[in-house]
Amino acid sequence: QVQVVESGGGLVQPGGSLRLSCAASGSILSINEMDWYRQAPGKQRELVATITTGGNTNYADSVKGRFTISRDNAKNTMYLQMNSLKPEDTAVYYCHFGLRARFFTGISYFWGQGTQVTVSS
Repeated sequence: QVQVVESGGGLVQPGGSLRLSCAASGSILSINEMDWYRQAPGKQRELVATITTGGNTNYADSVKGRFTISRDNAKNTMYLQMNSLKPEDTAVYYCHFGLRARFFTGISYFWGQGTQVTVSS
């Protein structure tokens, strides 16, 4: 009863920008947590950015000052604006929601399908 769909990503040159979007839909009652993760080949999935219900944000040191996470509560959507991209940002990016939904008990967690971001010249 909950669907999560990501969009954005692609191939960009070093120094370029991309914007990722992720929308949750279905029988959602409230969203507590919105995060972006990424996983590079041969590496563990890592937390990139988090935004709370109140709009407070937190970033991995590797992306501070370059990435910006935001949310549109009315649309149950989060965004990741990525600027000054580097080759080491190449990874599959996943959005992640912690939310309350009808027919689920407590807070449930849902992942997006993942979108490839490749930074290369």
